[in-house]
Formats: sequence, C-alpha cells, structure tokens
Amino acid sequence: MNRIFLDVHALQTVPPSNLNRDDTGAPKTAVYGGVPRARVSSQAWKRAARTYFSDEHLLDPGELGVRTKKIVEAVAERVTALDPSIGSEAALRIADETVKATGLKTEVPKRKATAAKDGEPELAPEAKYLVFLSTRQLDGLARLAVEGAADITAYLNDKETKAKAKAKEIADTHHSVDIALFGRMVADAADFNVDAAVQVAHAISVHRVENESDYYTAVDDENKDEETGAGMIGTVDFNSSTLYRYAALGVHQLAANLGEGLREDEPLATPVRRAVEAFVHGFTASLPTGKINTFGHHTLPDAVVVKLRTTRPISFVAAFEEPVRGDQGGYVREASERLAEYIPDIERAYGHEGSTLTWVLRVGPNTAKLAGIGTEAQNIGELVAAVGQAVAERLEKPA
Repeated sequence: MNRIFLDVHALQTVPPSNLNRDDTGAPKTAVYGGVPRARVSSQAWKRAARTYFSDEHLLDPGELGVRTKKIVEAVAERVTALDPSIGSEAALRIADETVKATGLKTEVPKRKATAAKDGEPELAPEAKYLVFLSTRQLDGLARLAVEGAADITAYLNDKETKAKAKAKEIADTHHSVDIALFGRMVADAADFNVDAAVQVAHAISVHRVENESDYYTAVDDENKDEETGAGMIGTVDFNSSTLYRYAALGVHQLAANLGEGLREDEPLATPVRRAVEAFVHGFTASLPTGKINTFGHHTLPDAVVVKLRTTRPISFVAAFEEPVRGDQGGYVREASERLAEYIPDIERAYGHEGSTLTWVLRVGPNTAKLAGIGTEAQNIGELVAAVGQAVAERLEKPA
C-alpha cells in the first residue's frame, strides 16, 4: 500500500484556563523561539479525543477499546455472562489464567491483599500496568476461558488445542479503532505492542505567555455573625492563549493496524474511512477538561487546515517560531496570516503540491487569509465527509 499521510492543523483560542497541569498544579509551559509558551501535552489531547469518540457517539462501543488494569475483572464479567453456571470466584480464576496466557502479567495489588479480611471473597488480580484491549479481544478471551473452564491450566497448556497460542492471537488481532489510532505499548511483552498510526504534537501558544495566579476564598454558610474570616482560601494558576495544534495520521499504518477491520463483510476502505472521519472530528472538536468547572473554557478552533499527502507529515509550527506579538490586541488574525504565508512557501520548497489535497474550516473575519489555501468546508460535517471520501478513494487505488 502507498504511504498516505493526513495532517490536521488548528488554531484555537482558550480564555483563562488550566487545561493541563504540571506537578505543581500550574499550567504546563515550554520555551519555543526563546520565549515561554503555554503548552498542552499530546497525552492530554489524545485522551480528550478518545473520550470524545464515545461521548459524541462518533464510533460504536464495539469499535472502541478499554484501557485499564482491571482486565481480569473485565474478562470475568464476560465469562459469567456467557456461562452463568460459573461462579464469580471461578470466573476470576479462569479469567486470570487466560489473561496470563497472552503474556501479560497480573497480581493482586498489595494494598488490596493487606486490607482483605479472612472469609472475604477472592480478590481480583490486576495487570501490573494499564492494558489497552478492544471489546472484541475481551470477548474472545472470555470465550476461550469458558471453553477451558473445567481445567483451565491443562487446557491452556494442551499442545493439541494450542489454546495459549490462541489467547495471544486473540489479544493481538481485531484491534479497536482507538488502539489502531493511538497504539499500545507493554514494556515486558514487546510482541503485544501496536505501533500508533497517529502522532500528536504538544499544543503551544503562538505568542509569549506568562502564567497568572488567582487568589480565592470560600465562605462557610454556617458561620455566625461574630465569626469572621473565610472558611477556605487558596490559589489556582492559569493562563490564556491562542494555541497551534497539530496531529499527523499515517493512513497506511491505520489500515495495517485495523487489518480486516471490525466487520468481516466490509471492504478495507470502509473501517479505515470511518476511523479517519472519527479522528478528524474528534481531534478537532475535543477539549481537555482540566479545571473546566473552575474556568469553563469551552471553545472550538477558529481555523482548521487538513492536508492529505503522500510524502511525509509536515508541521507548520515554524510559522510561529517568532512569537506573534498581538499589537492589535489579539493573536488569531496575525496567526492566520502567518499560516497563509508559510504553508505555500514550505510546500513549494519541499512538497509535491500536485499530490496534496487541502481543506479549510474557519470562523470569522480574522481567519480570512486562510480561505484561499484549500477547499473551504462550511461546517465540521462537510469537512469530515470530504476528507473521508478522499481517503477512501486513495485506498482503493492500486499500489
């Protein structure tokens, strides 16, 4: 399959907020172009996008995975659903053995073992690390556990049934869309890893940013008249910024990760298109929720540029190496102008302009300069559909 890359670029303004905190509770920052910038980590926005898939019903639950240490409990629940005659303790035991047959390591957490009292039900083992598994993988492991429920150890070690090999195969096929997109890594089971199809950059502000601190007090509703002072005092750090966000999706890697896809009756392009559309929509519209009850920082991008190319991913962050000064009191207009000038220059110098498709979704007069760099979409639905159609057409072309 030919290499196909999808780049998503966004300019998004957020008001006073603390989307992504460091170990001191302050908004994360980075130095770029010699000045401090607001920063939101890639992990925070990937988490927001994954959550958006399910919250906004962009994908069916069966197309999504679960990332948890409680993998044994997840399999055990499915075991009892398949065969109610298997008790809860037995289900945990056979689920644990089946999970370990995949090469994953489990244990009863020490905190739970210490707190357990005599006579209490058997404690559920947990994976030693977060494990990302699809719904179909969990279902498959549960079916395998039920098949060997009579003597799970003998069943898994039987060379004729090859059950242990089946367990490994189940855990490494039929990946969910989010696993195929964002990958999976298990340090002590390298053959369990899935290479991510998506790379997400840390979002940074296009301008210089200095964190600020808000001093707050809370009043005790039951304070009597003679009592003075606040019931609680504290501080919370925040900043506001216009962020440049970027993500690169290797469509060819996504297709390889999905393999046959989630539905056997579909051509290869169909599940890949569905995943691409969900990602473009989810990455564009999602928002990290750090301190959101405190700041209510609900915004959407002012401008989104999507590029489909066959060369290599290209970030346009260098357009902001010299920070936008905002002499007119804002940053979006100058940031849009910077992008509109930089994109044609970098693609003329390095790119195959003829093989690159471009779409633009923008809001308001401040982004007007971006209108001419690609096909304008009127709304997010139109953008997503156009990108998905183009991806499907390229996938169907012979290599």
